[in-house]
Amino acid sequence: MKIQAVAAIVAPIFAIGAPFVLPKIAHVRSSLLDTTPASLSVPKSEAAKVSAASAVSSQPEKSTIEPSVSTHVEFADLHTSIEQGIVSAEMRGNGRDWVRAKLRNNSDTVLKVQVDVGQMLEAGQNIMVVVHPTFCELTPGRTTEVVLETAATRSSNKTNEQPYRLTYGRLPKIENFLSSAQNRADLSISAIQTAVLALAENLPLSAVCKFPTVAGEIKSRFNTDAFRAETSDIVAALTALREAGVPDGSVVMTIDPQLKIESMIDPMCKAAAMRYYGVNTETEWTYWRDELLKGDQSTRHYALYGIARFYPDTALEMLPKWARETRTSSVFRLAAVQALAETQRPEALPLLRELASELGEKSELGRAAVGAAEYLESRFAEAAMRQPGVAFRTGPKLTQF
Repeated sequence: MKIQAVAAIVAPIFAIGAPFVLPKIAHVRSSLLDTTPASLSVPKSEAAKVSAASAVSSQPEKSTIEPSVSTHVEFADLHTSIEQGIVSAEMRGNGRDWVRAKLRNNSDTVLKVQVDVGQMLEAGQNIMVVVHPTFCELTPGRTTEVVLETAATRSSNKTNEQPYRLTYGRLPKIENFLSSAQNRADLSISAIQTAVLALAENLPLSAVCKFPTVAGEIKSRFNTDAFRAETSDIVAALTALREAGVPDGSVVMTIDPQLKIESMIDPMCKAAAMRYYGVNTETEWTYWRDELLKGDQSTRHYALYGIARFYPDTALEMLPKWARETRTSSVFRLAAVQALAETQRPEALPLLRELASELGEKSELGRAAVGAAEYLESRFAEAAMRQPGVAFRTGPKLTQF
């Protein structure tokens, strides 16, 4: 009875207050269930602000950094690039050993261009070939100058400077040699030029050597003076041709007997000549003796100069006898007198003066003896005026560490 009375009193109160009390109770329960640390809890008013900020930050931002410039590099053949207009070229050459090219890169990309061995260039009747590969990097919109190493394929080339252009022509007979020559860093441009003309035109020795030939120069409608080479370059060219598989007999200049003895006499190329002709230190004297006694009639007397240069002691004893022997050919007697100066020995001076007196200073042999003595004296005077070098073994001693 009492319980019912209490319920009758409480029920109206609860019905009136429930709308105000229940939300608070629900809030208390949700706070008890929230596991977020207190330090990270955000009030509802602040949460709304954070939510709005998050919505804004989720939108993609415009980058303020400019995209990087492309560093792409393209590799190209020069001839193809010029034809396509990617590269502009102005080329001028001397018809022999060089072409200067001014190359402009018309594209917006860095270009690395190459010019291959065997590339041909022409200017009118002039034709040249590139003998070493060339690589260069061309910056967009810039002009770069590069020098191409070349050789003439015709001895009739005019050697004045003029414009050149690249062509698609090839010369198969020289390509194998040019490929082989890339492994010979010691080959000079002059030696390569000599080899190219030997293959392209098979010129005789008289057309390319600088020394006077015994038989005289063979008349030609072309002046080959621009393509004359030192004896050492000729021997180097023939050696390179042999290494490239070209038979010696197919190159006409190898047939001339003068080349062998001229190259053996020349101190600058004697070592190369000995290798090319198969002469060694053990057989060298035999070579000179055989050349003198059994060599070609036109060059036998040249052996006296070789003996004087490389065997001076023997020459000082031998040459005066050859000069005095009246039964000996005048060519050999004259060579013996002149060769005495090639010994470069002081003992040769009194021998030459004695010969001049004996043979008569008005005779051809006497005049030759006087001239040889004067030449030798001038060489001694030049040597005396040179600053003497410091000998290695007489120099100051080095401190021991």
